[in-house]
Amino acid sequence: MEEFDVLVIGSGSGMLVASAAVDAGYKVALVEGGRMGGTCINVGCVPSKMLIHPADVIQTINHAGAIGVKATVAEVDFQSIMNRMHALVTHDTKHQATAVEATPEMTWFKEQGEFISDYTMQVGAHTIKAKVVFIASGARTFIPPIKGIQTVDYLTSDTVLELKTQPKSVIIAGGGYIGVEYGHFFSAIGTKTTIIQREDRLLPNEEPEISELLRSELGKRVDVYTGYDVVEVKQQGIEKAVTMRSRVDGSEKTLTAEAFMVATGRISNADRLKPQKTGVKLDERGFIVVNENLETSKKHIYAFGDAIGKAMFKHAANYEAGIVWHNSTHDHKAPMDYSATPHGVYTYPQIASVGLKQDEAKKHYNILVGVAYYRDTAMGAAMGSPEGFVKVIVEKETGKILGAHIIGPEATVLIQEITNAMVTPPGDYGPIARGMHIHPALNEVVQNAFGSLIDPAHVHEHEHQN
Repeated sequence: MEEFDVLVIGSGSGMLVASAAVDAGYKVALVEGGRMGGTCINVGCVPSKMLIHPADVIQTINHAGAIGVKATVAEVDFQSIMNRMHALVTHDTKHQATAVEATPEMTWFKEQGEFISDYTMQVGAHTIKAKVVFIASGARTFIPPIKGIQTVDYLTSDTVLELKTQPKSVIIAGGGYIGVEYGHFFSAIGTKTTIIQREDRLLPNEEPEISELLRSELGKRVDVYTGYDVVEVKQQGIEKAVTMRSRVDGSEKTLTAEAFMVATGRISNADRLKPQKTGVKLDERGFIVVNENLETSKKHIYAFGDAIGKAMFKHAANYEAGIVWHNSTHDHKAPMDYSATPHGVYTYPQIASVGLKQDEAKKHYNILVGVAYYRDTAMGAAMGSPEGFVKVIVEKETGKILGAHIIGPEATVLIQEITNAMVTPPGDYGPIARGMHIHPALNEVVQNAFGSLIDPAHVHEHEHQN
């Protein structure tokens, strides 16, 4: 039995806790059976954006004619794009691994572990126990029970990064964040791309207007089928034959492509740890149950990140890491507040959101809604009037910002001003309205949205106008 002060499971955002524990003078055990750095560095946000940025550049070139620049993409070097991505990932994960191995107060157990009793894990030949445990074990791709799925070589958001050659065609099952991002990537580099989405729209967790505009724009180069279940996949020569069934009338259609990618959501890795053996409860979906302080059902065991299924974004996990470390070392507990957790979707056009959607907000507040379009700003006109808008939702009586939703160039940058205002008391839009915005700059579209607030009863359904 090897005893530690702190046990951290997972080397993604878990490393923030492990490092804090070392700095505080504790003896730390780190359990990580995969590559150092967790999902984000190895198979998530970092490598995917290394692929998506070239796709953005291609789309910029393809749209350059709108501003009088005649340009074409002569060639896309798929192998170079992939090599550049792998080089960064390898550098980052090796750098972190080297730092961990050079830290005498931290012991890295390089195998998958599982609990065998209270606060005790078996990791390979090692039995380890700690006074305080932090579970940040991440998540994995959910593989739906599609007939024939185990008989074909399908891609996931992990294995797509190992492609050696560019597929001529791909069918993506799933129209959520991962599905539309890779739909953008593949279609931009010249792969014939199809997305099959179970729900009646892409990105069902976004505002309907955002989903509508995304489908309109992405649909110019991606075949999109909504309201269909993928029911069977099988090898047919060098291609995969994918059969989908309409959720409306039950009709079936079969499509073929060289590659088939599953992007139908993610499930927690917590089940692999056998957490019930240390008194940690899971919900019906397999995510770890935590309270507002990110405490599990077992005293002195905390969980955060994708393993709890709350806000499955790297920046949220990093923020949660600060919360769990504070709560484990202080009598005064700090609750985790998700009300101003922003997120971005790196498709084309880019998408970003924070806070409540309109239908959610109106259930609890009297609201005002403001919408402003990129094309109505000076910089938007300079850029060729790209499709896109900013939608904001505020409480009528106080001006408190309840939510904001953006689709268009630099959406993930523009959302930050709104997020910062939301977390700065009293959380109203006054600082944005009063703050001097550079002219001409894209951020004027944010200020314009707050300057056009009206009662939603007077807002017509959003229509895309040229």
